[in-house]
Amino acid sequence: MPHHAFDVIVIGSGAAGLTAAINLAQRFRVGVLAKAGLSDGSTAWAQGGIAAVLEPGDTFESHVEDTMIAGAGLNNRATVEFVVENAPAAIERLAELGVPFNVAPDANGWHLTREGGHSHRRIVHVDDATGRAVQQALERAAAANPNITLLPDRVAIDLVTSRHGERYSGDGHVWGVYALDRASGIVETFTARATILATGGAGRVYLFSTAPRGATGDGIAMAWRAGCRVSNMEFMQFHPTCLYNLEVKNFLITEAVRGEGGRLLIPETGHRFMPDFDPRAELAPRDVVARAIDHEIKRLGLDFVHLDISHAPPDFVRGHFPNIHARLQELGIDITRQPIPVVPAQHYTCGGVVVDLDGRTDLPGLYAVGEVSQSGLHGANRLASNSLLECFVFGEAAARHIADQWDDLAPPPPIRPWDESRVTDSDEEVVIKQNWTEIRRFMWNYVGIVRTTKRLERAQHRIRMLAEEVGDYYGHFRVTPDLVELRNLLQTAGLIVRSALHRKESRGLHYTLDFPETLAEAGDTVLAP
Repeated sequence: MPHHAFDVIVIGSGAAGLTAAINLAQRFRVGVLAKAGLSDGSTAWAQGGIAAVLEPGDTFESHVEDTMIAGAGLNNRATVEFVVENAPAAIERLAELGVPFNVAPDANGWHLTREGGHSHRRIVHVDDATGRAVQQALERAAAANPNITLLPDRVAIDLVTSRHGERYSGDGHVWGVYALDRASGIVETFTARATILATGGAGRVYLFSTAPRGATGDGIAMAWRAGCRVSNMEFMQFHPTCLYNLEVKNFLITEAVRGEGGRLLIPETGHRFMPDFDPRAELAPRDVVARAIDHEIKRLGLDFVHLDISHAPPDFVRGHFPNIHARLQELGIDITRQPIPVVPAQHYTCGGVVVDLDGRTDLPGLYAVGEVSQSGLHGANRLASNSLLECFVFGEAAARHIADQWDDLAPPPPIRPWDESRVTDSDEEVVIKQNWTEIRRFMWNYVGIVRTTKRLERAQHRIRMLAEEVGDYYGHFRVTPDLVELRNLLQTAGLIVRSALHRKESRGLHYTLDFPETLAEAGDTVLAP
């Protein structure tokens, strides 16, 4: 089996992974693995922007407080301060890389929008396709660096740990990753002194999600199997406004539409319902808006509600949201004259692998950055446009720590190659498809926006039954990309349900009818293998 050695392995090619790689490549040889294409992760899908204190009159303290309020008191204040204070410098570095942020004569030259939960205009953006522009700039910089090797179509299977060496040392050290080459079907070994997980979230555990196809919780599941703690997995953010269209799934309508005056209406009556639920109306945090929409859809038996910005001048709408305007025009919706049918959909994984301010996990040699991690930034609910920001700040932090500690990072020992001598090719691919569909459906119905203990227990029962079936299948057949994802999806679903059952309160994104009150003291849900 092929073996590739690097100084550092980065698993994931989005904002967090490429930021880390670009910073590390000043001194080290870096291999960047992508599960599919380099641009297929969540970063390229991000519409809204990046939050930073840039407006005159805005302060770090205000951004910190907005983040803490949205996070329902569960955030780690030291982490929030660390990220917020490093935000303006991160924006400057992105601009230097060629990200063409919108500019304006005010706000120190930046054009800033405002999104739900923010008390100031502090969202820098590239029209309504910020993530795509950031991804392109980072990819250009990585591709131009001779110390970075970009490796698309490598499906990470499991981390290489001490037990894969010639002698098990028991220290849980991570030395790289086993990954499947999609083209050849061969499992390759990638080793390094340090490994960075930047694999994104677990949105595809749900039936409806704005996340890309590959968001199957791979990094969270791999880290858990290797021995890392995982925290706050019950906090799954549901974006309030995903386009309702039976042909086009997962098209997000950015938060900025509400930030610029978009109103949520009942389709038949035109009633604007958000003021009935929260004095901040459409600018309330996402969990409040998502629950309000869910409530009205269930109460009235609707398929969707309307998001309407047609009262704004047409040139303003087209200028601020050119991509959304163009895409919906193709579907027969002119947002300068018509409302947009929207429903909530899973959008962001607030929990993940426990890390410190350097991005370090519990295991020596393993770091985690971005959506795969639980750094303490988001708490019980992510504030809009803090997610890309976390990728840049923690991508740099992990790279800096690896460089500072390089002499203390031992080179990898001899590693056993992947062994598939006792497995065969599967002749029952339908098993994977059936189980994938079943997981996503019961997670949506039982572990969605509003939960009960009985629903969670039903989900847990199904997960236990499927775990035995999937485990048996995994043990007998050669790995395929779909089998790897199914295994990770099921493991991540189990972590979400365990975390949700553990929390005997409603806080932030976790809302249960059995425990509707919020406890006086906030505490993380921490699961240990």
